[in-house]
Amino acid sequence: MVIDVLHPGKATVPETEIWEKLAKMYQTTPDVIFESELRTHFGGPKTTGFGMIYDSLDYAKKEPKHRLTRHGLNEKKKNRMKKVRGTAKADVGAGKKKE
Repeated sequence: MVIDVLHPGKATVPETEIWEKLAKMYQTTPDVIFESELRTHFGGPKTTGFGMIYDSLDYAKKEPKHRLTRHGLNEKKKNRMKKVRGTAKADVGAGKKKE
């Protein structure tokens, strides 16, 4: 769905406030609401974006990983883990071996 937010007198609106307003409008919880591509119009008090409301968190898990991380549903990876590929990530994530 397309989201239009009017915010006169403010520079922009926090995402959490948008989640709460949409949850109140559609009688759901804020954790199943995902918005993306929010753009504030230049010189005007209007923000436009795209949003999705899922029935449950199980359906919401299909969102891209970066959106899940922003929502707090996915844990952020360490930089060391980003540098290796494949099964080597398990070795890096385990940490150093204690002797």
